[in-house]
This record gives sequence, C-alpha cells and structure tokens, in this order.
Amino acid sequence: MTSIRLPQVVTVALNPALDQTIEVAGLCVGAVNRAVRMQIDVGGKAINVASCLADFGVSAAVAGQLGRDNAALFDELFQRKQIANHCCFLDGLTRINTKLVDTVSGDTTDINMPGPELTPEAATALLEQVLEQLERLVEHADWVVLSGSLPPGMPMDAYATMTGRAQAAGAAVLLDTSGAPLKAALATGPRLVKPNRQELAELVHRPLDTLEAVIAAGREVLNNAPAPEQVVVSLGEEGALFLTRHDALLAHPLSVAVTSTVGAGDAMVAGLVAARLEGRSLTETAQLATAFAAAKLMRLGPHLPPPDEVRALARQVTVIPVD
Repeated sequence: MTSIRLPQVVTVALNPALDQTIEVAGLCVGAVNRAVRMQIDVGGKAINVASCLADFGVSAAVAGQLGRDNAALFDELFQRKQIANHCCFLDGLTRINTKLVDTVSGDTTDINMPGPELTPEAATALLEQVLEQLERLVEHADWVVLSGSLPPGMPMDAYATMTGRAQAAGAAVLLDTSGAPLKAALATGPRLVKPNRQELAELVHRPLDTLEAVIAAGREVLNNAPAPEQVVVSLGEEGALFLTRHDALLAHPLSVAVTSTVGAGDAMVAGLVAARLEGRSLTETAQLATAFAAAKLMRLGPHLPPPDEVRALARQVTVIPVD
C-alpha cells in the first residue's frame, strides 16, 4: 500500500483490468491478421479515471482489488502518477481485456473478461475491506467515483452500499455503471450519474432513438427521489448531454485525430469531477469534460496531455441549450 498525498478524489476499482491493445491495419474477422503493434496498459474504468485526474493535477486514490500475480504494472502507474494505492490483493491474476484497433477504419473491438469469480464469503470480505478503506479516505476526499462492472459474485447492491456510506460521511458520489448495480445505487441518491445512451435505455426499459427521448429519460432519473443533481449522458459521435432539473445542454464533440476510443468515457468522468472540484458552471463543466474525452481519444492508454492543452481544447467545445 502506498500513501502519497491526501486524495481529493477516491475511485473504487472492484473489477480492474490490464488492457492489451493490438493495432491491425484492416481487421479481417475469421482470417489470420498480422498486428502492427501491441501495447499493454493498466486499465479498468476506475483506474482510468484516477489516471486522467492525476494527469490533470488532481490528487487521487484507488481502493478496490488487484490480482497479486500481475500487480507490477499497476504499482508502476500508481507510483509514476502519485496515485495512492489502497487496493486489497487477491490471489491470481487481474483480468486482461483485449482491444483490437483497426488503424484503417478507426474502429475498436473490445473483448472484455468478466473478472475473478468470488465466492459469497470472498465477496463479503472484499466489500467490507473496501468500505473500511472508504470510511478512512473520505475524511479528506471531496468525491468518490464508483465506476465499472462488478466482478462475478459481488452483490448487485455493492455500489448502493458504498454510495450511502460515502455520502453520509460527507463526500459526493459520481456513479458510472450499468444494469442492476446502476438501478440499485440510484436508490441511494448519488450526486452525479453518467450513463451512456444504451445504459440509460436499459434503465428506463425503452429505446432512446432521439435526443428528445434521451432528455425525457434523463428527466425521469432527475425526478426520482432521492435524485442526483446532474445526469450526463454520453452520446458517442453526437457528443454528450448535460442535464440538471432546470437545464439541458448538448456539448458537441471535438474533431480530433483518434488513436483509440478506449477509455474516452472514463476521461469524461474525470473531467466532470475536475470541473466540480473547480466550482465550474454547467456550461464550463460540459466543455471541460468533453475536452478530457477528446484529449484521451488522441492517446493510447489512460493518459492525458498537459493540463494547459486540455484547457485549450475546452475553450473550443461548443455547448448549446436543447431543452
């Protein structure tokens, strides 16, 4: 365990990963493909968020679990970026995800492993350990980010339990997950929620084929009790929708040279938290979060360029009211 700086943000990595990115010039399914290059990066949504925050100068800590047998790359990233490591170590390997990047089409194909299969006893023990870490860390942290999938065997209400505990201790929670964990945690009133269009459609049990439909679904989430302050819906090539109870803004994506789409949503989460830490308006938040995502698109791995470059991108983001 490494203690570096008191964290402003704690991210919870219950299902981290190593991302193996393989570049292929024209992927041909069902045939032999020769790779152009390969790169292995520390990944998983929560660790991506912490990494991007650290690049922006925000002190971050990670709680959760790591496989003991391939923890070295995680340790190297944490030490290099001064991210405090408060993860528990489990026997075996952290899962390895494969990203196939077609350099001709620009498409990325993800092959994600499910994560370690936890027995009920192991899941309970891990959850209690993470809750103990959170209780200690939120004495200083302003935000807790709960993002990503749960490993098999973890209770579907794990994020709900963490949300209740963290916010009762005075930290704000940003939730970025899907399915049953999203539905359960929403009932505890996280401060900010960031689904993508598909995850929001699954939550409200209907397709969201138009921007108006996405706004209506986001309003449903905002009108629940307890309700978040903001719902941010990532829309891919259409940009992102930023909703409060009174405003709806659409941030248009920036045109950048795309190296990899992996982790762009996690970078947006990091940008949301960074903007809230700076007390930014909704428009400024939309600009900075979109800039984080655009900056990430230009790089492999969970990395951003220097903060001045990210802020320069933010000034180029067009935001319009759509309500």
